[in-house]
Amino acid sequence: MSVKMLYILNLAEKVNNFSYSAMVAAQKLGIEFSIAGNWNYPDDAARKADEKKYGIKIYQVDFIRAPYDPRNYKAYRQIKAIMEREKFDLIHCNTPIGGITGRIAAKKTGVNKVIYQAHGFHFYNGAPFVNRTLFYNIEKHFAKCTDVLVTINHEDFEAAKAFKLKKGGKLRYVHGVGIDLSVYDRIGEYREKKREELGLAQDDIAVISVGELNRNKNNITIVQAMADIKNMHLHYYLCGVGPEEAAIRSYASEHGLTDNIHFLGYRNDIKELLSACDIFVMPSFREGLSRSLMEAMACGLPCVVSKIRGNTDLIQKGGGHLCSPDSSAEFAEGIRNCLTSDRKKMGAVNMQSVKKYDLSIVIAEWEKIYKDVL
Repeated sequence: MSVKMLYILNLAEKVNNFSYSAMVAAQKLGIEFSIAGNWNYPDDAARKADEKKYGIKIYQVDFIRAPYDPRNYKAYRQIKAIMEREKFDLIHCNTPIGGITGRIAAKKTGVNKVIYQAHGFHFYNGAPFVNRTLFYNIEKHFAKCTDVLVTINHEDFEAAKAFKLKKGGKLRYVHGVGIDLSVYDRIGEYREKKREELGLAQDDIAVISVGELNRNKNNITIVQAMADIKNMHLHYYLCGVGPEEAAIRSYASEHGLTDNIHFLGYRNDIKELLSACDIFVMPSFREGLSRSLMEAMACGLPCVVSKIRGNTDLIQKGGGHLCSPDSSAEFAEGIRNCLTSDRKKMGAVNMQSVKKYDLSIVIAEWEKIYKDVL
């Protein structure tokens, strides 16, 4: 009889890179893999197509993004019902809400083996007081019913050492969710065509960021830095949509940057866009271990990013600049340095650094964890 496992995430459009390494590792060990989350499939046929494609079972659970939203009690009941019906041997839960509801339901339904993967503790260095107290105590409490606690950056790993796990429980580190570096082998072939599509001239410098336009991503800091730099050949491309777009547009207009700030919306050609650009920027206040940053590194871009956990794991000396997310002046200085430095050399440093986050390495790490816990 095969081992049955339930992987619990929060919100997702469809099965994607977030869970892929864990899914492949489980299937290589002969584990029957199921996944639960709040999906955004266009219809049931699309969900069933993914079930067939990956050889898994996909369950809908009505998670709400905010961990403290009382509507997540409905999600807990749904998770609990799935566990009661399917009799899983192991759960692998992610994110605060998936971790809380999953571990409570596992205890109620008698699931003996529990893995919790933290993608970025909410009590990170510099977090608001409520995060440092409330979320720290929540994580500390639920660690007691966790067989394996997994972190994906070294700041979280050090913080988790203070937690007491279930008897015999273990703390483990993995290199994120994994990135398939093989798809970037010939990325340079897209550069000229994509630059032409973007309307870039030969002497233009393209700066790019990827992610939702929200307060945490802090994109306005880059626009402020550009206002400081005052280089009309410098163009900033924002890939993503979100509530901060209007404020960014307004600031750009007020500072005469309308022609230099470009909103590309949601894109499916991120690799190609990265290949066309010259500098990657990410002024976020909080990250766990940014996949978009790893993608930029794999494309050989110098990176000017926030000096926060996760980013400090990824960006090594010579690969770019780590800046305070509160300082547009530091970001301006970092971008200026990239304008006058050997960007190919900086990109080569990043291409070397990102190799340890390759998908094959992360799959092997999960294989070992699943073997150990079972």
